[in-house]
Amino acid sequence: MINRSQSKARAIARSEVPLWKLFSVLFLATALSLMAGLTRAEDTTISHGLSHFGELKYPADYKHFDYVNPDAPRGGEFSTWAFGTFDSMNPYITKGNAAGSSDVFVETLMAGNADEPDSVYGLLAETVEYPADRSWAIFTLRPEAHFSDGTPVKASDVVFTHYVFLEKGIPSYRAIVEAQIAKVEAIGDYQVKFTFTAPSDDNTNLLLAAGTPVLSEKQFETRDFAESTLEPLLGTGPYVLESMDVGKQLVYVYDENYWGADLPINIGNNNFERIRFEYYADPTAAFEGFKAGEYLFRTENSSQAWAQNYTFPAVENGWVVKEELPNGNIGSAQGFFFNLHRDKFSDPRVREAIGMAFNFEWSNKTLFFGLYSRVDSFFKNSDLEAKGMIPDDERAILEPYAEYLPESVFTEPAYSPPVSSENQLDRSVIRKAGKLLDEAGWTIQDGVRKNAAGEQLTVEFLNYSPLFDRIINPYIENLQRLGIEATNNRVDSAQYTERARNREFDVMISTYGNSITPGLGLRQTYGSENADVPSRNRAGLANPAIDALVERVIASKTREELNLNTRALDRALRALHIWVPQWFKDVHTVAYWDVFDYPDPELSPFALGASSFWWWDEEKAAKLRAEGAL
Repeated sequence: MINRSQSKARAIARSEVPLWKLFSVLFLATALSLMAGLTRAEDTTISHGLSHFGELKYPADYKHFDYVNPDAPRGGEFSTWAFGTFDSMNPYITKGNAAGSSDVFVETLMAGNADEPDSVYGLLAETVEYPADRSWAIFTLRPEAHFSDGTPVKASDVVFTHYVFLEKGIPSYRAIVEAQIAKVEAIGDYQVKFTFTAPSDDNTNLLLAAGTPVLSEKQFETRDFAESTLEPLLGTGPYVLESMDVGKQLVYVYDENYWGADLPINIGNNNFERIRFEYYADPTAAFEGFKAGEYLFRTENSSQAWAQNYTFPAVENGWVVKEELPNGNIGSAQGFFFNLHRDKFSDPRVREAIGMAFNFEWSNKTLFFGLYSRVDSFFKNSDLEAKGMIPDDERAILEPYAEYLPESVFTEPAYSPPVSSENQLDRSVIRKAGKLLDEAGWTIQDGVRKNAAGEQLTVEFLNYSPLFDRIINPYIENLQRLGIEATNNRVDSAQYTERARNREFDVMISTYGNSITPGLGLRQTYGSENADVPSRNRAGLANPAIDALVERVIASKTREELNLNTRALDRALRALHIWVPQWFKDVHTVAYWDVFDYPDPELSPFALGASSFWWWDEEKAAKLRAEGAL
């Protein structure tokens, strides 16, 4: 990073030219700056990247990231599968069911990497400039950057994208951005200025602005951004659409005219000539497709399949590799999430009791072959996870919000689900759950759970995958033993998306994708402002204590402060029982036809990078072809 006033002072101190010449040069430079509209009334920092805490790992003259192979060949095809179908190629709006890969065309001003948890480096923007109070930021675009149709990326495209997202984009995005960014304006063809709603002494707002995707204003002169369409977004990224078979296949091809191929941030990345997604309506059919070589890479999420199904001939003769690779990310917050808009789930004791009926220990032994650990924290496997009885530093944070939190936050250890026996029905746990329901006013009447108004307690699980049937159905049996009428409603992926978006469910399966450096995204996942709109706040949580804790995390000034504040948030969230936590594993379980190679996975702890910094090994592919495998 460069402090503008310091660097100027050093330059003057070193100068040996006559003062009159120096003053003439400075006068001319000042005049030119004034004409260009680029003078600042304050000292500023100019940087090639941003870090939330500490220093950037890579200097301004870095050649490539440490974890990539800078000599990786470009070629071949990365192919994998996707579930369900799609009817849109715009992932930034609420209409339609967008293809999961439809953001492949779009780049941001700056982008992160796989070995730093909280840093970004210039991509579309070469540098960012900001004052000490961080009240604004100016991003200088790379003049060579252009969209795939050859038109240059201008500051006006950034401005357009910002405001069209606010007007017509996903509501949860708008809620975050409006609260932090007051204005975005072009101050030249290649400079765009973000003015924030308030000064700050950390980089939170700068990072928010740096993550702005950039779309082409020209593309939407005759197209409504809010309308779902299969026309792909015109982007600046390394891939363009080659072919589409709606609901069946998407193929992206490397753009030979990609403007950013030689940038240090891209060296060793984007190594495949093509990226192909095969769509399947059924996970079983998808696995059969992998066995047949219809696609060549698979992340295996089914423990049953991982333990039992990889015995087909291609594995046994070495054509297919089955591997566990290290995963340094936090454990994903995967679980059954309650719809808190339903009155029957308003009492946390009801939610806790329902959660107790899920026997993870039996499921792990019987269904998962012991491959998983129970996830009980929203930030599992990290220093952000609350543990044990509340320490004094967390108590000091949480006590001001005690009226909005269960008393158990202060009197009991951070909540973890009870450990059940390895019998499907653990009677002692079910008895404790029944007692909680009794206390909450849901008592046994005529053999079923009813409240004082005579309404029966029912729970419908919204499910889109037949693989979850074997997990949900035993859970339902345990709930029925509690007197709860529970059902498993499996719908297709389009219905699932629509019902989840409209909160038409009792309980749904979801994953809250938290970060090892949580920030503004917490508002999307847990903030009250997103409780009633389509958002990542799947449960519809609206709690003043959680809102305040989220803001405290966002305002953290050091990594130590962030960890402490997040542990307090985690403790509070767990006490509210908005979910029934499921499971996680600290490795990537992947299987692939032996045509790929990759760098040392220990060097990229925060991303697997299979479709980006892995590469096609033509020698391996030729061997499989010679053996009749491909």
